[in-house]
Amino acid sequence: MNADSLTQLSAIFRDVYRETGTELSLSPFGGDETAFPLVYRGEETTVYIRGTGEETENKIRFVRYLLSGSSKEKEGTGDLKSILLGEGVEWDAFRYMTKNNLADGKCFALDVVPDRRCDEAFRQIERCIDGRGERAVRMDQSRIAVVRFSGDESPLEFAQFIFQSLYEELGIRASVGVGCEVNSFSEIAPSYTQAVTAVKLAEIFHSKGEVHFYREYLLVTMIQDLPEAKIKEYMAQFRISNAADVFADPDLGTTAEEFLENSLNVSETSRALFLHRNTLMYRLDKIRRITGLDLKNFTDAVTFRVISILYRLLKL
Repeated sequence: MNADSLTQLSAIFRDVYRETGTELSLSPFGGDETAFPLVYRGEETTVYIRGTGEETENKIRFVRYLLSGSSKEKEGTGDLKSILLGEGVEWDAFRYMTKNNLADGKCFALDVVPDRRCDEAFRQIERCIDGRGERAVRMDQSRIAVVRFSGDESPLEFAQFIFQSLYEELGIRASVGVGCEVNSFSEIAPSYTQAVTAVKLAEIFHSKGEVHFYREYLLVTMIQDLPEAKIKEYMAQFRISNAADVFADPDLGTTAEEFLENSLNVSETSRALFLHRNTLMYRLDKIRRITGLDLKNFTDAVTFRVISILYRLLKL
């Protein structure tokens, strides 16, 4: 094994000891120890572990599992950005947690897209999370990723906290996507992908507010994965050819979306749109006459939601 690989293995062994207390070495300890072969970056060497017996054998299996990812031809950089993009391997996540003295556990990712002054926004986010255990990183010139580890706040509450700090301190508005919570930092990449997807879909569907949870768009993502031909087929099966007239009318389209957003509540929708109740009822009745769907009925409302998703996806 070449000198570079041996040096890397020694550094990894130090990380393993700090994190787990398991002692590993490339030379014999002397005393109670177990030697075992280990393949690293395509080369085999003999490694020594302190201890003997069944518990030691379990530790050997664990070490081999950890090293199996880092021995790949193409290694990740081990930094937060590469981990979030899924470019690293499980060992990169382990080393990142060890290096930053972070306890593994449930976590989730945010995608923060400021409307301007991304550099200042990043520095403000760093100030907000300083000492709290979260981590932030610039992903490119326009977006910032934040990883939230264990805490009392819900994902939406934490995302709202980030948005409010940017707006109140700097006057910067941001679109914040929230990924689903995962059980370990090694699983964080899908959560960040979900957060990015939430921001994109919020823009496509003109969603209200600044914080967007991926779970809100689960139906959209399920339909989005279908081939375009299948989406057209489903659209045709609804046999509501005049639905486009509703989406093309700003008043009717906004009314329908707001009514659905407010859980089919007439009073809440009237207040949100600053409309008289009678005007709202007139618009809902007009939508019924055009599409045959009564949005005050839950089943018809669900059908309308699916049609609106299909319509927008076909327009992309």
